[in-house]
Amino acid sequence: MTGPLDPGALSPEQARALFRAGLRVPTAGWCAGWTQANLICVPREQAYDLLLFAQRNPKPCPVLDVTEPGATSASLFAGDLRTDLPGYVVYEHGEPIAEVADVTGYWRDDLVSFLIGCSFTFEDALREAGVPVRHIEQGRNVPMYRTNRMCRRAGEFGGPLVVSMRPVPAAQVADAVRVTARYPSVHGAPVHVGDPVELGIDDLGRPDFGDPVEVRVDELPVFWACGVTPQAAVMASRPKLAIGHAPGHMAITDARDTRYLVP
Repeated sequence: MTGPLDPGALSPEQARALFRAGLRVPTAGWCAGWTQANLICVPREQAYDLLLFAQRNPKPCPVLDVTEPGATSASLFAGDLRTDLPGYVVYEHGEPIAEVADVTGYWRDDLVSFLIGCSFTFEDALREAGVPVRHIEQGRNVPMYRTNRMCRRAGEFGGPLVVSMRPVPAAQVADAVRVTARYPSVHGAPVHVGDPVELGIDDLGRPDFGDPVEVRVDELPVFWACGVTPQAAVMASRPKLAIGHAPGHMAITDARDTRYLVP
């Protein structure tokens, strides 16, 4: 997109209107300066366990907002959580039963929605520091992987840490760590740099979520904790119902990225 439809130049309200009208696209690079968030919704009876899971695993699950049961908007999100993301996954007993652009037909009045910090929030800062963001360069979804690191369990919820990966030139890894460490509410500094086998990842070309991206000879794979982790916990723990965003297809909030920047 170019000109007035440049996704980076859109406001959150404009982007949400496009998604509500049916546009399905990964949101990396959209609405520059506005915070993006992961979405996970569970029935009220599981909400405390999920909140405790997030509290015990703050690196992958930094909570930005939690709604009242049945609420379809949030203090950070003035749109409709059921229609204004570009894609959703619906789970029953941990199995994905639908990937849709609108979850109104699955909505229940007892659902509690969690907005979880997203690493897309610090990507503008990375690019401003001269660190490449390959999935944006290649017009792809960010690659995400389940790891061999288990999250700390809470009640019904447990499962593996999920990470996102960005290739970074070896000479710029320190810059990437420095920049992202200043955003602790949206995953902060990387959890691993280098050999993916140490995370139990055998093939970077086959992500569990998202798309593969090129890793060049002079680059190292750098891994950040990922807000898809709660969905991995849903798949492992098998609650009766859960709704999440389609990985990489985020909730674009009305909060500014600078809100989560620390000195």
